[in-house]
Amino acid sequence: MKKVIKIEKILIVDDEKDIAELESDILEAEGYSTVIKNDGSSAIEEIENNDFDLILLDIMMPDISGTEVCAKIRNITKAPIIFISAKTQLIDKLVGFEVGADDYITKPFINEEFLARVKAHLRREGRSEKKSKSKIIEIGEIKINKESFEVYKNNENIILSTKEFELLSYLMENAGIVLSKDQIYQNVWKNNYGDIGTVAVNIKSLRNKLDKDEKYIKTIWGMGYKFVKVV
Repeated sequence: MKKVIKIEKILIVDDEKDIAELESDILEAEGYSTVIKNDGSSAIEEIENNDFDLILLDIMMPDISGTEVCAKIRNITKAPIIFISAKTQLIDKLVGFEVGADDYITKPFINEEFLARVKAHLRREGRSEKKSKSKIIEIGEIKINKESFEVYKNNENIILSTKEFELLSYLMENAGIVLSKDQIYQNVWKNNYGDIGTVAVNIKSLRNKLDKDEKYIKTIWGMGYKFVKVV
């Protein structure tokens, strides 16, 4: 199966058409997809109806200023917003950050720096997205959310104790790998003393709540336990 390569989409908002076209040419030469809007009103409408990976926003525009646009869209998009403006005063930059911008580039800009800043924000956003996705683990009928401490089986919420949840998380994170009782105890209970038999007790409890048929949590005799990847 071929790997699908995502083409990142960038919105350029600037009433100076020459500058907007220059930014678009620089970005599209690097393989990005761009959309240009020359006023704040159409930019807001575009953002309400489409998803973008990054937004480049001028401040001085005839209908709605860039700062107003930023304030209006910040609650409807998580995309990084970079102001690109001829306004160079510190107060202008502070206002830009206050209304939700992630960066501020002054005109005229150096093409290489402009591109480097855009790439840096897209990389950061990509890492953040991957991290966010890793909070959800789903195998077969079982899904856990490590941020909300919720567990579902066939979309039904299953109530677990804190240790049961931590045990299930550890097993699912290491699905397909045989884990010894000692490994499990060290990683879930995180100490060198106590009763290692508590692992078996909590495994039994998990099975009663989630896996009575032992389809997912397998006992590997003489070795430990394994959470199977596919059932």
